[in-house]
Amino acid sequence: MTKNSRKFIRMSGLGGQGVVTAAHILGMAAVKDGLKCSVNPFFGAEKRLAPAESYVRIATDDIWERGEVLFPNIIMIFHPHVITLGKCYTMPFFSGLQRGGKIIINSDQPLDLRAEELAGLKDLGAEVYYVPATQVAAEAGGTALSTNIAMLGALLAVEALVSQEAIREAIAERFGGGKFVASATTAALDDVLKSKFDRLAQLIEKNMAVVAAAQGSVSKYHY
Repeated sequence: MTKNSRKFIRMSGLGGQGVVTAAHILGMAAVKDGLKCSVNPFFGAEKRLAPAESYVRIATDDIWERGEVLFPNIIMIFHPHVITLGKCYTMPFFSGLQRGGKIIINSDQPLDLRAEELAGLKDLGAEVYYVPATQVAAEAGGTALSTNIAMLGALLAVEALVSQEAIREAIAERFGGGKFVASATTAALDDVLKSKFDRLAQLIEKNMAVVAAAQGSVSKYHY
């Protein structure tokens, strides 16, 4: 990132997809790269498939804002139902997106967006990207639980906010016993993911393979 720049990211997904974990890993990676960061999760009912959001602010200088990101530069959609079924706390899904902002959607094909949604995105000059994150996670990582990591890989492909090495270190810290506060549900999801691998090193390498595969699977939507 260039000096005195800042980026605001809103992550929207469903409970159980690791939206909060993704925000935490991204935030840790930003700090490891010498940047400033704040991360805020937002839950309604903390249960599987309920809407979930996380907000990440990354900057080269101090960050004083907290809470919900109302005007993101980047929106990450972890599940098509955020858009197609309105499982989102922010409607329409691109509400508040800054002009020229970017949207990354987890889907193996472009969604059938309404005409007014496409018109709104086009008016904003928004760049829309698709990535089959769940498929990438299953194929490269061996588990759909790494969908959130695939979304981070897609983010690095469209906006180099943090380094790949910092992501690796953040994953190692997150799942290797680093000190952090997590809800019971989020901690349980961490344990389920860790149970998929025999060793921490295997978890890290598999998830970094997911990052690399996702970076190569991003496609830009053309209006």
